[in-house]
Amino acid sequence: MRSFLPVTLILLLGLPLVGVALTGGDLLQYMEFPPQTRYVQHAPFAWPAFIALALFIVISVGPFVLRIVRANQAPKAGSRPRPAAFRFPLWGWAGVAFGLLAWVLAWTRFAWFERFQPFTFSPLWMAYIVVINALTFRRTGMSMLTHRPLYLTKLFALSAGFWWFFEYLNRFVQNWYYVGIGDLSPWEYFIFATLPFSTVLPAVLGTTELLATFPRLSAGLDDFIAIRPRHPRVIGGAMLAAAGAGLTGIGIWPDILFPLLWLAPLILITSFQALRGQATLFADLARGNWQRLWLLALSALICGFFWEMWNYRSLAKWIYTVPYVYHFKLFEMPLLGYAGYLPFGLECAVVAMWVKGTEKGVL
Repeated sequence: MRSFLPVTLILLLGLPLVGVALTGGDLLQYMEFPPQTRYVQHAPFAWPAFIALALFIVISVGPFVLRIVRANQAPKAGSRPRPAAFRFPLWGWAGVAFGLLAWVLAWTRFAWFERFQPFTFSPLWMAYIVVINALTFRRTGMSMLTHRPLYLTKLFALSAGFWWFFEYLNRFVQNWYYVGIGDLSPWEYFIFATLPFSTVLPAVLGTTELLATFPRLSAGLDDFIAIRPRHPRVIGGAMLAAAGAGLTGIGIWPDILFPLLWLAPLILITSFQALRGQATLFADLARGNWQRLWLLALSALICGFFWEMWNYRSLAKWIYTVPYVYHFKLFEMPLLGYAGYLPFGLECAVVAMWVKGTEKGVL
């Protein structure tokens, strides 16, 4: 994967700017740091768009849910062996206690804590990562934290750059912005933002490892719809062209193409892998096995719930400005916006493949 990394980064960073240049826009406004100017005027809520997107989500996710429900209701020929139970570790209890303390401090406004109030998000997610690893250890006797600490450390480092990239893409669609961060200098903003950004990949992939210990969550998806493309390189070329056009387009039509913020990078990386004849995240689909993809998507959705919940009453937080579907909010996020977490989970796994190496047990 590293062989096409430079080209991938150039396309991901440069194509949106090409779109802006084609419209005669001011490229310098996308270089503002910290980003503060809100220059995208979003379209108002529209029922047709809301209904169309809701139907698309139901049609896309519904078959998987039905398959899992039916598989769990089917009579079992024999009982599956359950994972061996281990004692919940003391370091896990320390993570629970630390997380509860961080939660209280994040949602209250003590005068003595005022100076540190904007920086509670990182402790919350550090605690989450510890607890999720402890739960995995409780069920299997293993976890990334205890058995693959080097891999976990690499995930933290990669995650920081990974989310900074999405912050960059958001400049073109401006679907969220931050409040309560005070007057930070550019270096202060970079440092204090990088810390929580570094927790994204460890949280999502750690959650995936935990969910994998519950077979009922993906029952039936190991033998589902098989997809065997006859000409993967042709499809890869078409996907690459579509992803490139989409990334260029968000600089031209941000209100219409904003969902590509989450889809285009995944398609772009996967298409490069297909063109080079490399295994992709979707290789298991040739055997009809959708379990890994489902668990990754579900993991990101679970993390998304906690991201949005903990963000809701924090002092330093993000606010959404999503066109057409900004209605029926759960916390700050519009309800349909949670669907964006599903492909995001796949994106996390694709990026994590850069540091996987010879690691075992990583989804």
